[in-house]
Amino acid sequence: MGFGDLKSASGLKVLNDFLSERSYIEGYVPSQADVAVFEAISAPPSSDLCHALRWYNHIKSYQSQKSSLPGVKKPLGQYGPAGVADSTSGAAPASKEDDDDDIDLFGSDDEEDAEAARLKEERLAEYAARKSKKPALIAKSSILLDVKPWDDETDMSKLEECVRSIQMDGLVWGQSKLVPVGYGIKKLQIGCVVEDDKVGTDILEEHITAFEDFVQSMDVAAFNKI
Repeated sequence: MGFGDLKSASGLKVLNDFLSERSYIEGYVPSQADVAVFEAISAPPSSDLCHALRWYNHIKSYQSQKSSLPGVKKPLGQYGPAGVADSTSGAAPASKEDDDDDIDLFGSDDEEDAEAARLKEERLAEYAARKSKKPALIAKSSILLDVKPWDDETDMSKLEECVRSIQMDGLVWGQSKLVPVGYGIKKLQIGCVVEDDKVGTDILEEHITAFEDFVQSMDVAAFNKI
């Protein structure tokens, strides 16, 4: 397991592909697994690696509280897709014992075994609790966003892909279309439904404008309570 060299473009591409189907390195909440991988990266991923950049910006917001995130930090070779070895410079390679521990999911130490089992139960309980919430009790809003590119040469398909790569609890993307604004330039108009207590327009703007190679600005075209 691993991502290759996370200080190289190829390693970051592996990370981007890995995060295209998940929000975090492990589980459903930020953990020490995310901290371990984040600290191995020397610079933010480029904007074309939109899944990795979205994850990087999200985990960066936890820097002041990273020590309190759940889980136990492991060698980089114990994270990532199977069949890819870790080769990040400065990272301690996983030993044969580490490989054996990776097969035995909770290790051989009784205390570590109990702690890992407890964390796994907590994460499953959090996930089940979120899924069991009744939608009728949650305040939601329908938002229509205008996302403007820099010029008529901006790849609008890539811009939309970057926007839709933003995933967070309480956010569901809807339909979109390209709207002409003049001089051959088109803006992306995209709708979403958000849970008011979890997602606001300020955090959406922060994440969307982080793709600065594609996005010039973001405006709220319409905002309606559901």
